[in-house]
Amino acid sequence: MKDLSATLNHVDTRLHYGGRGGRRSMRIHDARPLAESLSLDVEGFVLKRCSTAVANFYDSGEVRSVYYREVEQLVKKVTGATRVVAFEHDVRCAPKARQGTSAVREPVKVVHDDYTEKSAPERVRLYLPQEADALLQSRYEVINVWRSIGGPVAESPLAVCDARSIQREEIVPTEEGVKHEVYLFNFSPQHQWFYFPGMDEDEALLIKCFDSLDDGRARLTAHSAFDDPTTPTDAPPRESIEVRTLAFFAPEI
Repeated sequence: MKDLSATLNHVDTRLHYGGRGGRRSMRIHDARPLAESLSLDVEGFVLKRCSTAVANFYDSGEVRSVYYREVEQLVKKVTGATRVVAFEHDVRCAPKARQGTSAVREPVKVVHDDYTEKSAPERVRLYLPQEADALLQSRYEVINVWRSIGGPVAESPLAVCDARSIQREEIVPTEEGVKHEVYLFNFSPQHQWFYFPGMDEDEALLIKCFDSLDDGRARLTAHSAFDDPTTPTDAPPRESIEVRTLAFFAPEI
């Protein structure tokens, strides 16, 4: 695998590996110089410009009626999927979550991937029960679309790991403490980590969380929020939204 990070700016921090490894010092590289060359099928993540008509991301009704449609169109355009269904979202802001603001959660500072061989098809059956048997016969993906909703991200940015640097034996499925099975990861010094400094509200990070096709392309993407040592002490808390989508591909004829 080609080392993409050799000439990139970086920060050094500690990531929490929820499998075996605990907290490990890792170098996280600035992926912005690579943005035009990244691919969901190779590295497992891409950054795209994406405007939005949403006025209030803390309004769940507006998110579902307006933003879900925007996200579906974005994922369809980027992946070439024939159909995309946005099915759930999380808004994150640590102070608001600690104050008990409804439906707001803290950033997750554990290396993880959202869906697995078990939980990905479960989502299809849960949200599209009448069509699931037919849809699961063809290729499908789970794509997470992550964006800032509170100006440029300075605190608790999101790191993503180049899918090619992860080995199968490092992947640890778990259902402990979560609502469905997710993947945790054992530590490896070979993992190549990246982030996009200062992500703003007109940018969207697409993260491949699952691909039913197992042919050598990226199938999942480890990711985690992290403490950036260069964050100013007076930086505003990160406010973000992530929408998870199911992307379906018609069978080739």
